[in-house]
Amino acid sequence: LDDGTNCDIIKIGGLVRNKERFVKRRQRLLGPQGQTLKAIELLTRCYVLVQGNTVAAMGTFKGLKQVRKIVVDCLQHNYHPIYNIKALMIKRELAKDPELANENWERFLPRFRQLNKPKSKKTGKSEAEGENGMKDGKKAKKKKKVYTPFPPAPTPSKIDLQLESGEYFLNEKQRQEEKRKKKRDKAEKKKSDRGNKRDKAFEAPAEEYESPLKKQKKSNSGVHDLKKMASNVRSNIKKNKKGR
Repeated sequence: LDDGTNCDIIKIGGLVRNKERFVKRRQRLLGPQGQTLKAIELLTRCYVLVQGNTVAAMGTFKGLKQVRKIVVDCLQHNYHPIYNIKALMIKRELAKDPELANENWERFLPRFRQLNKPKSKKTGKSEAEGENGMKDGKKAKKKKKVYTPFPPAPTPSKIDLQLESGEYFLNEKQRQEEKRKKKRDKAEKKKSDRGNKRDKAFEAPAEEYESPLKKQKKSNSGVHDLKKMASNVRSNIKKNKKGR
């Protein structure tokens, strides 16, 4: 019941629409084995509890403001808590220096840029590109369309396609029979393809035909090689004898 201790309950349920994204970002506040939450508690000097759609915090007014900022940045702006924790650690070190007490600390704090820019579902372009397809101040080149005075051909409807194939004039029984026939043909084609693949494995590889002249040349070359080797061996033996 200390006068300096306050309580704050932050509602996080409505900050993220997608449930999977909400659970993922809420898990970031806790961190592996609750290490991130412990770091937040140590730096803000507040007791923090993450439960369901709320985050409850107890501590000083200054600490509660810091906790709220970390939670809202993480859930709503997709800003990882570790960046805020790093900034708090730097501020803590700067507060120890009396010379920097009345100065602006912005130059000491790290500036983190968001690399993964979210893409809009409709256009598929990132926010940096904008609506006009601009990226980094450069306009995207548009292809000129060839002018034609005639309107584009309308897309054929289901009835038009049926009239074209003649299916429209068939009764229900004939249509079912046609469908079954198509299925059978498809199945037979697949079966034949599988059979051909299986048969390929048992096919003997093609053998290259060699003329008798070529074979004779090869055998002669082998004999010549043996003669050369024998002469080399004899010359080596003679040299060794002379050396002794």
